[in-house]
Parts: sequence; structure tokens; C-alpha cells
Amino acid sequence: MRGAHAATDPVVLGDLVLTPVDVGDLPETHRLHADPAVWTHLPSGRHTSLARTREMIEHYIADWDHGLGYWTARLRDTGAYVGIGGCRVREDAAWNVYYRLDPAFQGRGFATRIARAGAERAAAVRPELPVSAILLEHNLASKAVAERLGLRLVWRGPDDGNPDPGAVRLIYTDRDVTPAQLVVLRG
Repeated sequence: MRGAHAATDPVVLGDLVLTPVDVGDLPETHRLHADPAVWTHLPSGRHTSLARTREMIEHYIADWDHGLGYWTARLRDTGAYVGIGGCRVREDAAWNVYYRLDPAFQGRGFATRIARAGAERAAAVRPELPVSAILLEHNLASKAVAERLGLRLVWRGPDDGNPDPGAVRLIYTDRDVTPAQLVVLRG
């Protein structure tokens, strides 16, 4: 059971409270993932059905079986939904930093704080796995977050499967990765 592990306890980061993503977050998480404003760098990623968001949340809940997963972020004083983020294991090869924030809360340092908390927990839970950030080259805000975390560019190349044939994917990590880990990260 998730609640039996200390890793699933709420994390307080000043004015933010992070709790493991839960099915109760479905309406707000769907609203966020259906909002075109948060998909300017990858319009094809936008959720067009509640079922897609539900499936995503189910995967995120299962991630906690690895000792860590993504959190729902809320303001501590009001409970307002800020977004989701943290770290999850990708195919037992590497941690993946991720965040998606409501546009009303972007540009306030929340993404970096959530990503840093995830990366720090990941290093404690499974230190043998590299921490990574996978992003599109034109997403300068995500690139800045990865660099603030101390991650460095280890791969640049085509974003296979992206409807935009000119899209370039960047992979940042906290250390060198093996060829097999890079295959997983290129996904």
C-alpha cells in the first residue's frame, strides 16, 4: 500500500505541498493536460479525452511501487492546484524529471523546486540510476530548469515520433549514461 511508505508522505516546499498523484486529482490534471497553453512546445501531446488522463494517472500511481513517482503540487495556504511533477523511473534504466504547471503558476520557480525535490528523492531512493530530463530543444524554460538542477546535455538528435519532423530532442543527465540507458531515454 502506498501510504505505508514514508516516500508517499506529503512534501512541504515552503508555499507548496506535494502529494503522490492520485485518482482524486483526475479533474484538475485533465484540465491541465487538455489546456493548449501548456502544450505550446508539443501540441500533439495535448489530452483530448478524460480516459487518456485517467490512464496516465494510473501509470503515475503505479510508479510509486518503485519508491517514488510524480507528485500533485498545491499551494499550501489555499490548496490551489499548481500542477504535477517530480521523478519517476523509466524502464528501470534512469529517473525522469517531469513537471507540468498551470499557466497561472508558471514563471515563479515552482518547476525548479518540484524538479529539484524529485531529483533529490530519486538520488536517495535509487542512487545507482541517473537522473535525466528529456525535452525539446526549443523549450528554453525546460532547458533552464534542467541546467539549474545541474544536469548536463548528453544527447541531441531527432525527436522520433514527433509530428514535427524538424523537432530536436535534448537529453540531460546528472552523469554519463550507458548506451543501453541512452536507448531507453531516447524512447
